[in-house]
Amino acid sequence: MNGRKQGSRRWARMFVIGLVAIAAACGSSSKAATSTTTTAAAGRTTTPTSAFTPADTPVGRGVTATTIKVGVALVDFDCIKQFVNSIRVDQQAVYQAYIDNVNKNGGIAGRKIVPVYHTFCPIGTSGTVTLCTQFAQDDKVFAVIGNFTDSTNDGASQECLAKTQNTVLITYLTETQMALSPGGMILCPCSAPERQDKALLSLIKAAGTLDGKKIAVLASSSSQTAVKKIITPGLKALGVKTGTTAFLNVSGSDTTAAQAQLESFLERWKSEGVNALWIAGENVASQQFVEKVKKSMPNVTLLTDVADSLSFAQQEVTAKVSPNPYDGLQIAGTYLPTDYVKSANWKYCAAIYKAQTGKTAPDAFTVIPGPDGKTIDTYGSINDACQIISLFHDVATRVGAHLNTANWVGVVNSYGDIANRGGGPFASLHTGKYDFDDTFQLQEYDPSIAPTGNWKALSPYQDIKN
Repeated sequence: MNGRKQGSRRWARMFVIGLVAIAAACGSSSKAATSTTTTAAAGRTTTPTSAFTPADTPVGRGVTATTIKVGVALVDFDCIKQFVNSIRVDQQAVYQAYIDNVNKNGGIAGRKIVPVYHTFCPIGTSGTVTLCTQFAQDDKVFAVIGNFTDSTNDGASQECLAKTQNTVLITYLTETQMALSPGGMILCPCSAPERQDKALLSLIKAAGTLDGKKIAVLASSSSQTAVKKIITPGLKALGVKTGTTAFLNVSGSDTTAAQAQLESFLERWKSEGVNALWIAGENVASQQFVEKVKKSMPNVTLLTDVADSLSFAQQEVTAKVSPNPYDGLQIAGTYLPTDYVKSANWKYCAAIYKAQTGKTAPDAFTVIPGPDGKTIDTYGSINDACQIISLFHDVATRVGAHLNTANWVGVVNSYGDIANRGGGPFASLHTGKYDFDDTFQLQEYDPSIAPTGNWKALSPYQDIKN
C-alpha cells in the first residue's frame, strides 16, 4: 500500500494479479433519527433523505443496555509481506484509539463499543470464511468492521456475514459484491469502482476528453457487470464512437492466455481506428497489460476506474521505465493527499490519535522505514480506523436506543449527507447507495511529480452522488 494514495483508498485489498497485489472519523452526537446535524469537520450539513423513526423493537445480537460488541477484522501482514512494499503494524492499537475516543465521549446512545479483534490472511477464502462464523456465531457481534476482503474478490464471505448471519459489515467492496446482501447491511467507506465509472463519465463529458475520439474498453472478466450496465451505455449516451470491448480471463499467476487475448484485440483496435481505451478492473490495470497496450498503441488516451493504478505507475518510475506507460492516465479521483492533509477531516483524525496515544499522527508524506526494506503505513491505519469508526458511530447514533439490523438498514436508507472523516467534504448514504464517498475530480497521472509520480488535478472537486 502506498501512503500517498487518494484520500479514500488507503486500505488493504487482496487480489490475484500475477501472484498477489495489494490494492491499497467519530462524533458523539445522539440526535434522533430525523434530526439535522451540522458536521463541522466536513463543512457540510447532514440531512436525512427521508424521515425514519427506529421502531421500538428488541435490540440486536451483541447489543446490551450498556455495550455494543463489534468485530474488527485486520489483515495479517506477515502472510503477505513478500508481495507488498509497505506493511501495517500495531493496527489493533490504532483502532482501539478511535474506539476509546467514542467510549470516553458518551459512547453510542450511552453504550460503549466492545471490540473483538481477529487477524486473517487474505489469500484465498479460508481466512474470511472462518471469520464469518467466528464473529457471528462464537463472538456474537452486532457488526464487523475493518478490512474484511480476500483475494477471490467474489463477495461470498461478505455475503455470509451480511446475509446468512444477519451481521452489519463495514468494509471495502464493489457495488456488485454489496448487492449480494440485503441493501444497507454492507457499507463501504469508499467510492466503489462502479460509481467511479459513473463519475468519470460525468467528468470527461464536462472536459470534452473524448471529443473526436474512438474508444474501446479493456476489462477483466470480473468487471463485466460494470461494463455492460454502466460504461458501455454511458459512452453511448455521450455520443462517442466505440470499438470492440475486450474481456480478458485473468486467473491466478498464469496470464499467458490473457496476454494472447490482448494481442489479438490490439490488432483489432488498430484496424478500427481506436485511439482511446477505458481500463476496467484491477487485473487488467497491472503493468504487464498496460505496457503491452502502450507499446502497440503509444498515443492512445487511457482512462480507468482503478484508483490503485497509481501504485503500478509508481513502480514503473522506480524501475526507471521510460516513457512511463501510465503517463496521462485519467481517473475520477477522490480527495488528493495534498488537499486532505490540510483539511478539517485530517485534523480531526490526527487530533484523536494524538490525544489517545500521545503520538503525532504521521501524514501522507511521512515515510516510516520498516523491516526488510518495507515502509510502515501508519497513516493508512489511522485513516481506515478514523473513517470506519466514525461511520459506524454516526449511523448507530442515529438509530439510537433500539439498535438492531432492521433499524440500522432503515436509518442507512434515509441518512442523506454524512461526514467522511477519512476523505473529502462530500459523502452520503441512501437507498441503493451504500458506498459513501461523493468527492470526485478529474485527475491524471504525472510521473514528473516527485518522488515517484502522482495524480494531478484536471478539474475542481465536484459533489457527485450517483
